[in-house]
Amino acid sequence: MTATFPIKLASAYLTAKEKVIALGFAPEIDWQHNLSFKDLTETLFLGEAAWVILSSGMRETVIRAKFPAVSVAFCGWESARMIVTRKAACRQKALCVFAHTGKIESIFQVAEEVYQKGFSEVKRLLAVYGVEYINRFPYMGPATSLHLAKNIGLPVVKPDRHILRVTKVTGYNTPEDMCNAIAGVIGDKISVIDLVIWRYATLNKNYLSLFSI
Repeated sequence: MTATFPIKLASAYLTAKEKVIALGFAPEIDWQHNLSFKDLTETLFLGEAAWVILSSGMRETVIRAKFPAVSVAFCGWESARMIVTRKAACRQKALCVFAHTGKIESIFQVAEEVYQKGFSEVKRLLAVYGVEYINRFPYMGPATSLHLAKNIGLPVVKPDRHILRVTKVTGYNTPEDMCNAIAGVIGDKISVIDLVIWRYATLNKNYLSLFSI
């Protein structure tokens, strides 16, 4: 399949972005646009890692509803030290909210890594190795590792099923190729482009028709 001409693809993307904004998701786009890895803190990393772990194989709406209570159980992600030293109490509270022992234990493993190495070292490893380092953690497979990388400000695209379908229908070899083609015309970050297309797909079951050009 021949790849869609970048200007036509960018036009379709802008249409999707306008509709996503019109439906009230501008703050979500702004959040992704303003993300910067250099601003990543221990609290942000712990929270984002937990979000991605819990989201694995589940609907975003389910996690969004439960996440505030999970955050309270994990001391508001204040520090890895606090989570590790209060592990028993945190576990008990967390399992009352989210009854999946494997995922809750995985969050503790991330906290243990930060506690043992120190956040400065973890951030250095993230900067040097990126997804390869993230992939060491439980529930961090190829897609979820990219999800976390994107959520902490690294310039990547998550190969969500919606993104993969749009990539296929537009004739590009990879989601990165497609997002880079749009970025070359529009100038948006590829992580923002990824987010807009994904969000549009969740809002419109016929989303592929927009990109079938």
